[in-house]
Amino acid sequence: MRPSRVLHKLRNGETAICTKLNLADSRIAEIASLAGFDCVWTDMEHVPNDLSVVERIVLATKAYGVDSLIRVPRGSYSDLIRPLEMDATAIMVPHVMSLADAKAIVRHTKFHPVGLRPLDGGNADGAFGNLDFQEYLRRANEDRFVVLQIEDPEPLEELDAIAALEGVDMLFFGPGDFSQAIGAPGQMDHPRIRETRERIAEACAKHGKLAGTVGDAASLPELNRMGYRFVSIGADVVGLSNYYKQLLGAANRPAFEGRDASYGY
Repeated sequence: MRPSRVLHKLRNGETAICTKLNLADSRIAEIASLAGFDCVWTDMEHVPNDLSVVERIVLATKAYGVDSLIRVPRGSYSDLIRPLEMDATAIMVPHVMSLADAKAIVRHTKFHPVGLRPLDGGNADGAFGNLDFQEYLRRANEDRFVVLQIEDPEPLEELDAIAALEGVDMLFFGPGDFSQAIGAPGQMDHPRIRETRERIAEACAKHGKLAGTVGDAASLPELNRMGYRFVSIGADVVGLSNYYKQLLGAANRPAFEGRDASYGY
């Protein structure tokens, strides 16, 4: 089983940088991997990606030694484990609301002795049956990670217990939905958002868990100071939108007139 690039960096005190994909084309995952990101995050919660799309993205990132993080839909246990069986490096479970919720996720995503994840071993993560069975169980628990997204006020009541739970590898603060839940949609500088961001990082540090969130290049030093070593920056749709706007902005300037129309392509 291939090692996790993210876990290797985080366990050595380094920062791992991720980026998010909304588009389904695995070639975008290749481009992000070639750019040097440690992890590519693709989505099944908000984006109409099916499992075949996810599998292609996992394969694309594997070719470059880059981790794949799949945000899964909330549903049955199969929704949690199928990306892992495709050999995704990690899954992210959105809107974890309580300690009981966290315990159920661990039960379904970690093998014995931590949980009771349903067994197969004949898929990509088990080298299609070519990995020693006991090694498969051990490596799946150690070299794959489960991310619980904290993006609502409700789980804060049990935050310390959630962070202490064996089998939880990372807590990931989602400020967008949290801002809406506290009645301040989009107000990323709201005091409760900063307070909660710091509180989650502190709980992770206390219990030896990884802390993740979204950010950008400008906020990265401050996030690192808080304890966030896994940070997702940017998204494919944002990058493409900005690129096309810049192209049109340049095309509409008078200086563009008379230049070769193929310039820059």
